[in-house]
Amino acid sequence: MKPFSPFMQAFDKLPNTLPIFPLNNAVVMPGSHLPLNIFEPRYLNMFQDAMESHRLIGMIQPRDDSANSELFDIGCAARITRYEETIDGRLEVSLTGLCRFEFTEELTSTRGYRLIIPSWDKYKIDYSDEDIKEDSHQSFINALKLYFNKTDFDLDWKAMKKLSPENLFNSLYYFIELSPTDKQMLLEIDTSTQRIKALTAILSMDMDEIIRH
Repeated sequence: MKPFSPFMQAFDKLPNTLPIFPLNNAVVMPGSHLPLNIFEPRYLNMFQDAMESHRLIGMIQPRDDSANSELFDIGCAARITRYEETIDGRLEVSLTGLCRFEFTEELTSTRGYRLIIPSWDKYKIDYSDEDIKEDSHQSFINALKLYFNKTDFDLDWKAMKKLSPENLFNSLYYFIELSPTDKQMLLEIDTSTQRIKALTAILSMDMDEIIRH
């Protein structure tokens, strides 16, 4: 996907170091949006520092719940696109996924949060457009319809069909119950087309399980 906003960094302007926010089950995809409520001092430091520099945060899942957990190899850098300070000392922010990265080396930080050297080399593809075939688009919509018909969500499917497959994925991804492992798998898939096909398969398998029971 191409960055939708002129404020997003070009690929060759991505930073050499990246503050990271290890958060289980919070995976941001390129082009998707993630709201966060920040209150821990170390993460207040991180977001304030990012606002003063490149406005990028590396979202990455930890492998366990320990204080200094090992991390998954792949995360996604997200730009702070909304930043609001509250009267009770919190930050209410929204992130927009920009480009995936590979975790290579952790650096020493004096501000409490974790800091890494990311490798961007494999993920220039996140800046490219894709032509997703109509049959894949329709299969994805059909799987989404079956899934959301079992929930309380009331969606305007005529409006949904007008969205590009990638925008549809990014709009509805967070409303689908997925395991952290499934989310990580989707993040690590090479292209949007393959990611959409994988989510379609996951939804279809879930519906088969529901039908059998």
